[in-house]
Amino acid sequence: MTSLDQPTVALAGDVRMPLLGFGTWQATGQAGYDAVRAALDAGYRHVDTATMYGNEQEVGRAVRDSGLAREDVFVTTKLPPERVGRERETIEASLRALGLSHVDLWLIHWPPSGADGSVPVWRELLAARDDGLTRAVGVSNYDTAGLDELTEATGQTPAVNQIRWSPSLYDARRHAEHRERGVVLEGYSPFKSTDLADPVLVRIAAAHDVSPAQVVLRWHLDHEIVVIPKSVTPERIRANADIFSFSLSAQEMGEIDALGG
Repeated sequence: MTSLDQPTVALAGDVRMPLLGFGTWQATGQAGYDAVRAALDAGYRHVDTATMYGNEQEVGRAVRDSGLAREDVFVTTKLPPERVGRERETIEASLRALGLSHVDLWLIHWPPSGADGSVPVWRELLAARDDGLTRAVGVSNYDTAGLDELTEATGQTPAVNQIRWSPSLYDARRHAEHRERGVVLEGYSPFKSTDLADPVLVRIAAAHDVSPAQVVLRWHLDHEIVVIPKSVTPERIRANADIFSFSLSAQEMGEIDALGG
């Protein structure tokens, strides 16, 4: 499967982000490298890492060893809170570890707690983008007010907000607030707060001859929400990537949305 075969969402600057990504939190060392290689072999074309994950070197090596063209793999990394004030140093260190000339997306991992807030950090991310170190910039774990603060201060809206998301956490208003602002919602930990034995998910999965986990991932895609499932088990990695042969009806989407009620 090539990157063109997968659904993507447009970010500012003519950047397209695959809706399905591979999360790498807690996937370090050889196990992390093997997991990313397995993911790329299974068809993933989007890999999510972060400075605080301590695995950028393994992720970068796996991307290079995959044999895929650089432009066919979307790579995200993130700035940790303790690196506020050292943004340029941090992205340059990330690029060295990854062995890449640029990443596709760089995020503020958590809102800074200092008195100055997020705006100075956001300006540094914008400068890194303008200098070609990253193609797009965004945030993670921000509320709507935090997004608006950055936009109002700089005129530049975060391309992405990566937040915890799943059917049980579905919030139609928050989803709409992202759409209205042109911010792509990216969900992490799709299974951590999901009961995969929920009768609604089990019934819908049976109707499509897939697993409840695959239904959860497809639900994200059909909402045009980016999702980054994480696993180090090759069989599960492959199953999580096998979600392009079916889609959910409007009724099924509504039933799953209601799990967040």
